[in-house]
Amino acid sequence: MDASHPIHETVNAVYLSDSRRVLATLIRLLGDFNVAEEAMHDAFRAALEQWPRDGVPANPRAWLVSAGRFKAIDAMRRRQRFDSLDALGESADAGVVDAAAWADAESVEDDRLRLVFTCCHPALSPDAQVALTLREVCGLTTEEIARAFLTPAPTLAQRIVRAKAKIRDARIPYQVPAPAELPARLDAVLRVIYLVFNEGYTASSGASLTRHELSAEAIRLGRLLVELLPEPDACGLLALMLLNESRREARTSPDGEIILLDAQDRSRWNRDFIAEGIALVERALSSRRFGPYTIQAAIAGVHAEAPTAAATNWGDIVGLYDVLAQADGSPVIALNRAVAIAMRDGPAAGLALIDGILDRGELSEYRPAHAARAELCRRLGRTADARASYTRALALARQEPERRFIERQLEELS
Repeated sequence: MDASHPIHETVNAVYLSDSRRVLATLIRLLGDFNVAEEAMHDAFRAALEQWPRDGVPANPRAWLVSAGRFKAIDAMRRRQRFDSLDALGESADAGVVDAAAWADAESVEDDRLRLVFTCCHPALSPDAQVALTLREVCGLTTEEIARAFLTPAPTLAQRIVRAKAKIRDARIPYQVPAPAELPARLDAVLRVIYLVFNEGYTASSGASLTRHELSAEAIRLGRLLVELLPEPDACGLLALMLLNESRREARTSPDGEIILLDAQDRSRWNRDFIAEGIALVERALSSRRFGPYTIQAAIAGVHAEAPTAAATNWGDIVGLYDVLAQADGSPVIALNRAVAIAMRDGPAAGLALIDGILDRGELSEYRPAHAARAELCRRLGRTADARASYTRALALARQEPERRFIERQLEELS
């Protein structure tokens, strides 16, 4: 046991760093998520048995892919006779080097990108895309994903099972889309990553404002996507996530209470994230092929570069929202633009726009719309209207820090 202990640490380290790469390649080779996952775990068990005896191979990841492939073939042989596999020979020693399994480094890196696009295929429901991506690409357990999205673990597990079955039965190809298909398919991938980030950055419900493990996973996915497919809006999304995440430490007090943007201690903002995010925004903008994520990142960049809340250039932010509204005419973007106009032109101007959005029935169940209206009414001295809007926002709040914040606002009005 003492002699093998360092090897166990090595195997654990390789699992943490490379298990998702190994799984992605095994899915390509074996053509089935479940078979590949079982093969990956068999390969790591073989490593625990053989590496203490034979030493750590020069290329642990290649060894594990080869071992997993042979283990899967052995399992197939035991279940059914495959004459076509006999030519592969016996695989008593899982450490046999299998060049066909490993292929070239570029193919192996592409496996990770294939896996991302497969998990985010439009044939799958949005919930299934998120769950499968977190499970297979990020390696989160079913229980971890279920806790993060406040879904019962059995329900989440069934969602993943159905998604894998859909991929198998519909023969969804395990590949990166062709260039002509890439823009539409990339949008689905970016949307899934951003959904994961948003749930981590501002949790939809629960006891905490944030779920750091989810925002961290989304940023890791964003980095992977930019590394493998450096499209401008992939860079823009990564920039947006980094710039927003840079404020995480300053968004709550030590006891978990919400601190709004204009009251945050900007010395606590993560300057490394800001510098990286600004560089990515500039890179995406210079391509002139950017989309909504890049524009949102540019807005976040204006906030990040302002030394104080009072120094924020709201004119630039409104201008960027004007451009964004042309690319994404969603009511949420219209609401954010209205808030920016309130900061530039005064609360009455912003309130008129928000009332128009609410009068059209858009965002009537959206808590931030009522909270924003309440704040502008408060600034205008319309106390009764502010109280009514805060009360409506409180009824829609599902997160404890948000509820406490709104309750404090109501107390101050009284």
